[in-house]
Amino acid sequence: MQRIKVNGALPAHVAIIMDGNGRWAQGRALPRPLGHQAGMKSVREAVEGCLQAGVEVLTLFAFSQENWQRPPEEIGALMRLLEEYIAKEINELRAKGVRVRMLGDLDRLGPEARQAVDRVMRETAGGNRLDLNICISYGGRAEITRAARLLAEEVAAGRMDPSEIDEEAIAERLYTAPWPDPDLLIRTSGEFRLSNFLLWQLAYAELHVTPVLWPDFTRAHLFEAILEFQRRDRRFGRVTV
Repeated sequence: MQRIKVNGALPAHVAIIMDGNGRWAQGRALPRPLGHQAGMKSVREAVEGCLQAGVEVLTLFAFSQENWQRPPEEIGALMRLLEEYIAKEINELRAKGVRVRMLGDLDRLGPEARQAVDRVMRETAGGNRLDLNICISYGGRAEITRAARLLAEEVAAGRMDPSEIDEEAIAERLYTAPWPDPDLLIRTSGEFRLSNFLLWQLAYAELHVTPVLWPDFTRAHLFEAILEFQRRDRRFGRVTV
């Protein structure tokens, strides 16, 4: 941990694709929902690791729009785990100054899950140490499409001229508008793809792929990713003379 603070600039915003729950369960001859349940402790590890390191924003990819196509029993188990996580962690999150936001098409959630989501956002709104974004019922293409639709509505209503539409205008209408783009993307389970996650925001993020399955991910793995980030030369398309 000390090496991180001495070694260079911290990523202000870390995003994580939490992958490998199913394979973790399969490798132990367990039902897939038990893999998702095991991954809950890794969420805590990531949150506490970010607090310890001084990261300002943590965005987790929990449930994609494509995941709605999974078997109903698995979807039900995932929604119950979401409710369980919120009920179990809300007091500690609030006490540690973590502000939780849920990003995605929340209208697709069932009544119980939506009630839990609204509660955690409401009761942690005063947090000022870490912004924790949990992407649920989320898709990157759908997010960009939504931003385009919002802009089209403003143009149609006469509140905006098409010439005013630029990158900033689009970014202001994304779910992540209040926060800077991620500096570091971590993907567990060794897969090299974005899986429709933060397609606009990850344009210049540093990528760190680890073979570790999500339920085995600890804050030590997070610190390893941050140390690797600090060794990178971030040029953003520019040439250093």
